[in-house]
Amino acid sequence: MPCAPATPADPVSASPLRVLLLPPTRRDGEVTRELLRQAAVECVVCADPQDASEQVHQGVGALLLTEHALADRRMRALLDALAAQPAWSDIPVVLMLPDRTSAPFIHDILDQLTNLTLLDRPVSTRSMVSAVLAALRARRRQYQIRDELVARQQAEQALREADQRKDEFLATLAHELRNPLAPIRTGLHVLGEMPGDSPQAVRMRGVMQRQLLQLVRLVDELLDVSRISTGKVVLQRERLDLRAMVVTALEACQPAIENAGHDVRSTLPDHPVWVIGDETRLVQAIGNLVTNACKYTPDHGVISVTLQVAGGEAVLRITDNGVGIPPALLDNVFDLFTQVNRTLDRAQGGLGIGLSLVRRLLTLHGGSIEAASEGLDRGSTFTLRLPTASAEPPAPAAQAPLPPPPTARRRLRVLVVDDNRDAADALTLALNSSGHTTRTEYGGAAALAAAVEFEPEVVFCDIGMPGLDGHEVARRLSAMRQHRPMVLVAITGWGGEEDIRRTETAGFDHHLVKPVEPERLDAILARL
Repeated sequence: MPCAPATPADPVSASPLRVLLLPPTRRDGEVTRELLRQAAVECVVCADPQDASEQVHQGVGALLLTEHALADRRMRALLDALAAQPAWSDIPVVLMLPDRTSAPFIHDILDQLTNLTLLDRPVSTRSMVSAVLAALRARRRQYQIRDELVARQQAEQALREADQRKDEFLATLAHELRNPLAPIRTGLHVLGEMPGDSPQAVRMRGVMQRQLLQLVRLVDELLDVSRISTGKVVLQRERLDLRAMVVTALEACQPAIENAGHDVRSTLPDHPVWVIGDETRLVQAIGNLVTNACKYTPDHGVISVTLQVAGGEAVLRITDNGVGIPPALLDNVFDLFTQVNRTLDRAQGGLGIGLSLVRRLLTLHGGSIEAASEGLDRGSTFTLRLPTASAEPPAPAAQAPLPPPPTARRRLRVLVVDDNRDAADALTLALNSSGHTTRTEYGGAAALAAAVEFEPEVVFCDIGMPGLDGHEVARRLSAMRQHRPMVLVAITGWGGEEDIRRTETAGFDHHLVKPVEPERLDAILARL
């Protein structure tokens, strides 16, 4: 072991790596351990090679031994342990041998050590410590490589799982979109074969309307997730009674509840449960939870909705006796595109968006959501929590002026502008059926020319058009309004906060998102 003491080299930075020492004598072990301690190296003295072999996989930084260890018959166990290392690992071995050592078995062992540093005995303390520190630095790099490999494997696994979820989502999306499209297509054929006022035609129009609303809901959920993820959702916060939100959500879900024959039992407090939040978004979140319970509960199931106040929080629990949630999915059920039942034969399976949207909306409100289930076919419980607000009643709101009495509607000159001919023609037909005088153009430049000749009182204009887009059309029409007053209405598929701001800046008076509800159009026209 080391002879003349010397000042140790600069120690490596603090590390959990240890040096396993196999000294020829106990005294050599104590001296060497103290020298390494002074160099900030943790050293473990092993009794024999068998003892060392049991520790090589426990965060070992290096092995420090002499020819005495090589001559031990238990050295084979240590060599086997070194040979069994993972691919990233190659534990450094610092071996101190006298120059005269030339036994054949030693050379055989040396051939089996792939990361070996040889020191001639007697060796100075400086040389021994320097060799150990160099070995530890190399070992630390091995651990860094291991961590990089693990991180890369985890990233690749995450990408594979994301890619799988994406494929499942796209397959489900195609399935969910075809569901409402099929009756709409059939309905159009049926309507072409029968009188428009027949009972069959009236019934078919109702079917098509319901399926259209389903398509709109799917698209809205996709857009909501995107808006929340990019921070484009702004909550309209006010003081609300959460009981009323629950009642409104249950009313909105009533068609799905009745269709499945579910028994919904609600237990609500007799007193108001005040929270601060966005009424539309809270109703949406609660409705998604009830809809989820309806989807995953077999017909004629039982769904309970319970609201209470505990610990300064409003606690809403929605429990069903449906298909339940497998334990492996409980931690991921709120992840985007995750579904409890991924089989495409479940027509109500959904896109795996609803629960993710609920969690994101509640997070924006400072609340939380958690899922619990005892397993498959054991039902599930979703618990929603929101901070409660002050129980003091709000100041009375000023009485809104009564609306003026209805008057007979005036027929208006309406210009419709959209490069989608079907969309433009359909809107024109709807306006004509209401008695308005219309003109239809399919491009921005043609619309500007028509505005001079036709002198419209209202312009419904698409935004995304080739050539002159809707924003430019609005800017140029706004310049004409001082001589020819007109109302400009944007009709577009873009409905984010930034989109609305851009249309206002361009000069539009209203911003409507496709597909536009006829009532919204009627409301704008009625004001004129």
